[in-house]
Amino acid sequence: MNPIPFDQARFNRLRWTVFWILIGSYIMVFFHRVAPGVVAADLMQAFNTSGAALGSLAATYFYIYTALQIPSGVLADTLGPRISVTLGGLVAGVGSVLFGLAPDFATASWGRFLVGLGVSVIFVGLMKSNALWFPDRQYGRISGLTLLLGNLGSILAAGPLALLLAEVSWRQVFVGAGVISVLLALLTLIGVRNRPEDAGFPSLREQEGLPPHPPRDQHWLRDLREVLTNRAVWPGFWVNFGLTGCFFAFAGLWAIPLMRDLYGLDRADASLYATVTLLAFAIGAYKVGWISDRLGHRRPVIVVGTLLFCLAWLGMILLPWGPGWSGLLIFALLGLTAGGNVVVYAAAKEVLPARVAGMSVALVNTGLFLGAAILQPAFGWVLDLGWDGTLRDGVRVYAAADYQHGLWLCFGAALLALLATPLVRETHCRQN
Repeated sequence: MNPIPFDQARFNRLRWTVFWILIGSYIMVFFHRVAPGVVAADLMQAFNTSGAALGSLAATYFYIYTALQIPSGVLADTLGPRISVTLGGLVAGVGSVLFGLAPDFATASWGRFLVGLGVSVIFVGLMKSNALWFPDRQYGRISGLTLLLGNLGSILAAGPLALLLAEVSWRQVFVGAGVISVLLALLTLIGVRNRPEDAGFPSLREQEGLPPHPPRDQHWLRDLREVLTNRAVWPGFWVNFGLTGCFFAFAGLWAIPLMRDLYGLDRADASLYATVTLLAFAIGAYKVGWISDRLGHRRPVIVVGTLLFCLAWLGMILLPWGPGWSGLLIFALLGLTAGGNVVVYAAAKEVLPARVAGMSVALVNTGLFLGAAILQPAFGWVLDLGWDGTLRDGVRVYAAADYQHGLWLCFGAALLALLATPLVRETHCRQN
């Protein structure tokens, strides 16, 4: 079929349509990631679990997500975002419904496993789509916008979810989330196209008067080997492991129990602090991506952002903060500085050819979820070590010293990220 005459307005409408449909599924990724923190007490009560067991249940999502990041990159680079995101949304929807209906801990774990399995492909598919529909000079800003909007799911899974739980049960919430995930999957199948050429448009390079990227000339296993053996990609893996991995381990599960146990806040009030840190993360991601594009640099932005993230953890551990403005400020600083991770994805995409953008982003994203998968139950394990046996309505209550040990664990992970930042290769915001 011959390409249709190029219509810039129609092209812009289509690429933003693709973007917004995929963003809908990405919002659900964040919702599924964070929601267990709001219903932590309900889960402990329903399944009679310890802190470590609750951490493992929530982290089941991260275990499978971590394991499937590289396969997700392969799917994004071969099948394309349309099919991979559609299948992922369907599986996640089924898993969420199963989790909501689970009669016991084992069934809930299987439901959480399916949710992680399904959503594992969505972010990489979306980032691959962005690489094909938006120019390199805008990639940092588009990546920041992607995380900003995706974090609406986190925000909905914090304060608004806490208010909703006054009217409906946690089980109804997860069944409803599953239905929404399935509907978004069907919308993806109908409305998304993998690349401009699939809709009859020239590629972005052709629109700029450049020759198109050569077609894939080797098996995807060779592409994967090229990504895995490139030393320039791996520093981003470790930055994401310690930076965003520990942020989501804390904000996604332990932030609300901390405010409940240490300051006696109820779920609605405690969730405000989780909402603030997640909102700050979303804003930080957008602004830092924009700043990186404007400066034309990646590495200095990553170094400074990670250093500030370490300082935010030290502030949470050492400063005399509490409920009110001081607590809101420290939670906001933690989220704002964690948002700097968005530039890591741009740097990873740019050190390798565009044909393997999905795999390079997936490798870096693996670090994030490996970090969360390890740190979320490890935080709970540290809490259990010092637990004095106190229960409230069948839920374990931990002391300030127990949470201090968990926060030092998070600082250690952040310090690991900081040590990796000087090794990130500067790309000057240009694709290899």
